[in-house]
Amino acid sequence: MQLRWLAALGRAVAHHRRAVLAATIVLVLGLGVAAAGALSTFSLARFELSGSESLRAKQILTRQFDTGSADVVLLVTTKHGTVDDAAVAARGRTLTRRLAAHPGIAAAWSYWTRARTPTLRGTDGAHALVLARMTGDVNQRRSVTLPAIERDLVGADDVVEVGLGGGEQVFRQAADQARRDFLRAELIILPLLFLLLLAVQRRVLAALLPMAVGVIATLGTLAALRGLTAFTEISTFAANLALVLGLGLGVDYGLLMVNRFRIELAADPDGAVGRTVRTAGRTVLFSGVTVAASLSMLLLFPFPFLRSFGYAGIAVLAFSVLAALVVLPALLAVAGPRVLRRRVPNDRQPGTGLWRRFAERVWHRPIAYGGVVLVVLLAIAAPTLGLRFGDPDDRVLPAGTSSRSVSDQIRARFPTEETDVVQVVAPHTTAGIGTYAGWLSEVPGVYRVETITGSYDSGRRTGAGGHGFVAGGGTYLAVFVAEQRLLRDPDAVIGAIRAVPAPGPVLVGGYPAELTDFRAGLTERMPLVLGLGLLATAVILFAMTRSILLPLKASLLNALSLAVMFGVLVWVFQQGRLSGALGFTATGTLDTTIPILMFCVVYGLSMDYEVFLLDRIIEEYRRSRDTRQAVVTGIGATGPLVTAAALLLAASFAVYASSGVVYLKMLGIGAAVAIVLDATAIRGILMPALMRLAGRANWWSPRRRRPRTPDPAPTTGQHQHLSSSAEPTTAG
Repeated sequence: MQLRWLAALGRAVAHHRRAVLAATIVLVLGLGVAAAGALSTFSLARFELSGSESLRAKQILTRQFDTGSADVVLLVTTKHGTVDDAAVAARGRTLTRRLAAHPGIAAAWSYWTRARTPTLRGTDGAHALVLARMTGDVNQRRSVTLPAIERDLVGADDVVEVGLGGGEQVFRQAADQARRDFLRAELIILPLLFLLLLAVQRRVLAALLPMAVGVIATLGTLAALRGLTAFTEISTFAANLALVLGLGLGVDYGLLMVNRFRIELAADPDGAVGRTVRTAGRTVLFSGVTVAASLSMLLLFPFPFLRSFGYAGIAVLAFSVLAALVVLPALLAVAGPRVLRRRVPNDRQPGTGLWRRFAERVWHRPIAYGGVVLVVLLAIAAPTLGLRFGDPDDRVLPAGTSSRSVSDQIRARFPTEETDVVQVVAPHTTAGIGTYAGWLSEVPGVYRVETITGSYDSGRRTGAGGHGFVAGGGTYLAVFVAEQRLLRDPDAVIGAIRAVPAPGPVLVGGYPAELTDFRAGLTERMPLVLGLGLLATAVILFAMTRSILLPLKASLLNALSLAVMFGVLVWVFQQGRLSGALGFTATGTLDTTIPILMFCVVYGLSMDYEVFLLDRIIEEYRRSRDTRQAVVTGIGATGPLVTAAALLLAASFAVYASSGVVYLKMLGIGAAVAIVLDATAIRGILMPALMRLAGRANWWSPRRRRPRTPDPAPTTGQHQHLSSSAEPTTAG
């Protein structure tokens, strides 16, 4: 696919460069104003699956019983004595009343107001809990209600010390940390990218031009995400992805365009911009569409958290491509020869250095080089076989964070977490509830069951009935599960509870059930996402290459990149091999959402470098009709560019390795390692090795055996070269 209109676009932009740059200045100012307030409009979306059993249970609990899961936790620690002492009990009841009177609180209860429930008392007698349920949406809870509670109730006196925890507070502090990480990353990434570009380009102007593309892409994405908050929730973490992808991909595309402009400028200054847009612009366009197609797969998940990253990815690619194909050519037309390197007279002859020589070696010994690299990469990917998914919790935050400290103490000193209670709703009946509660209490891992007929443990009634469990002809049961059981296998616990025969229709809800349904929704959508993602990228690559084998080969190499990334994630974060050095707590599992996000991100970025290399190889093949010459020359010309682009993008991601949130550490380290290995070992060695082994089958198509090209036919000398440079029949 030649996209002839790109040359006309380049010529038009060069001719009207002053008007284009004037419009760009106005656009950038507008985007900057819109992006400036974007962070304050984002939130950390919750893990809920629309229409799921747990969500329906939550709605019935709120509507019919005026209750629900606790989302505010006050940990009360005595200075002296126990929580049963008169002074401590009086302080606990006062604290409960004050919390209940707070705006945004629907109900509050505690150890001292709920018949001294054992699950609300620490095993050491020095700790007890005050719990509450909030009203309002997620933004009101995290920006208004929780800060007011923290300001008014948290602190210490001569009797007790009060700390604030709970899932909403954890996510609030994670979102605040992500915003701080975003601002800190801005301060690091911008000068870091400039210095790296200056080292690569050797001219200040040539380094600034790709930066301009990245800045426009980032501002445009933040402005677009802010506009989308009027219609849907946008996760705070989407801003972090927008920053690193916007600057990284924008710089990549800018670097590609500037380098090609240098080559074209040396050949024919008058038409350099048009030819740059026609050649490098084609690569940028195909790359942008391919990466956007990969990231758009996130929109297929019914969760605002993941969709946020899909919106961010599409916006990044749209603004990156727009800036690279319209704004940058205008800047190049103004800059002219000032982008050329000083004292490096090699812009006219690309593909004559180290990468070309190495590609020649791989071409002659594909099995030897490719085999060694494959073994090393498979060894790095091997930990993927032990991948285990689990629930997100407070340990995404660094130790010492207030909500993390509260949760750490609850895990250590309480038999179960009250916020993790499983709520079984029987909205239409109360008959047979005692027998049903006894059966539920026999489920492995269940600590206790409370309902209208009493408390149950190991199949026996052990206490009096609860209060407030009946409304509208129905009831609900509170199922307390041992914390270690929830941490080890929450899905199995929820499945076992749902499998217990009930006296009528019941719904199982509560936070553990919500997470189980959330993971089930992810798992259910994964085949569709994978299938459509592979199909979309294969169709785009076929349109670019007119080959059947090359898209399949690209998908195979991408799968290897993903395996390497997951191997790193399991080794570093699930097994905790570098937990001390990186400052996080390993839980033995990985949160489901982040690996899925990284799957789409890394798959798209891997395809990005595939397009960079493959488009140049195809260009050379159209000239020579010689696969060896096309691969060697294409990699020799584009390899240094791909390596530089990969290092720039990897450096951008790696900044988040120092984040205070484990999610961002995972994104930064996993993506950085995958990008570097993909752009070097996979694309630089395995790609030419596979193309060498495939030979002329690389170009086979059901309709035509060679890519269509408007370029002039090869000269006689070229035909003679083709016939005399038969590809070697031996390999290894």
